[in-house]
Amino acid sequence: MLTTKEQKKPVRVWVDGCFDMMHYGHANALRQAKAMGDVLVVGVHSDAEIEKNKGPTVMKEDERYAAVAACKWADEVVPNAPYNTTVEILRKYNIDFCVHGDDITTMADGTDCYQAVKDAGLYKECKRTQGVSTTELVGRMLLMTRDHHKRKIKSATHVEPVSSLSTFDTSELVPFSSDGKTAATVSHFLPTSRRIVQFSEGREPKSTDRVIYVDGTFDLFHVGHIEFLKRAKALGDFLIVGIHDDQTVNEIKGVNYPLMNLHERALSVLACRYVDEVIIGAPYSVTEELLTGEYKIAMVAHGKTQTEQDRNGKNPYELPMKLGIYQEIDTPSSTITTEGIIHRIIENRKIFEERQRRKNQKAILEQEKELEEKGKR
Repeated sequence: MLTTKEQKKPVRVWVDGCFDMMHYGHANALRQAKAMGDVLVVGVHSDAEIEKNKGPTVMKEDERYAAVAACKWADEVVPNAPYNTTVEILRKYNIDFCVHGDDITTMADGTDCYQAVKDAGLYKECKRTQGVSTTELVGRMLLMTRDHHKRKIKSATHVEPVSSLSTFDTSELVPFSSDGKTAATVSHFLPTSRRIVQFSEGREPKSTDRVIYVDGTFDLFHVGHIEFLKRAKALGDFLIVGIHDDQTVNEIKGVNYPLMNLHERALSVLACRYVDEVIIGAPYSVTEELLTGEYKIAMVAHGKTQTEQDRNGKNPYELPMKLGIYQEIDTPSSTITTEGIIHRIIENRKIFEERQRRKNQKAILEQEKELEEKGKR
């Protein structure tokens, strides 16, 4: 008969990957893996390992480790995890089984990264999130390189506004799509209420909770955002994040923004362990209705960054400032910005194009392996 201790032994699940420019697709994989067990251990590959097997990363390894650690489904993070997942690494961390998406990942020499754990019966699959990948995000950013923009010819009766990414021909970015065949676009992500519920905490603030409110675009969710949200949460007990809609962001920030649509950005923020609730499509200026409505907000926080004026020319934080409930947060990672990440891509465009060429060659081999494996089942 099993002892109580043996009966309650937590199931430890392993997931590994690059987690470059960690997005809601990565977070959804971690969510699914965590649901298969009790403790989720996430191995993150080093820059050197990824360079050897896949090509250069956009985000540096320390940034990627921090992004994974901030995901609410990750319990432990293992830096410098081997690219080839072995039975030995699973045993080292007392893992019951590993989980990967329903696609094959290969080493530089073409061998299946998970073959050893598959053979040992220590492998399970989760469903890959369609419509997003680091590769496609790189493609979206490359639309912002001036020498890469090619205007589409418009008819005399129909002219697109110049501030829209749709005015540029994306045909040259086909190699940056998930399958290397269809064009990389601004976004074709269609959210469902089920997915939003899956990412939500579903927790209401207690009457004694100090509620903090922050807002922003949160485009290409990164460690600068994470550090800001961590510090905002420390100001109280319950953190609400307002996310501005696409039209507002485009009007305030201008051409090509945002890179990710409203619901993509909302899911990325919801996956952060410091966030309790999200307002999707929050007003750009903090209003009395927002402060005293469903949630009684005690403090409005903002980073020590330049604040763009609202379309009426007013400071969006005028009301909380007047009420004495506005606070600025200093963040050490504020040097990492969405614009900075975009510049990394633009400045190294040729490198990322070469990476994608290599990746597409690997993808052909991986598809062949996948078909071969399915034929054996």
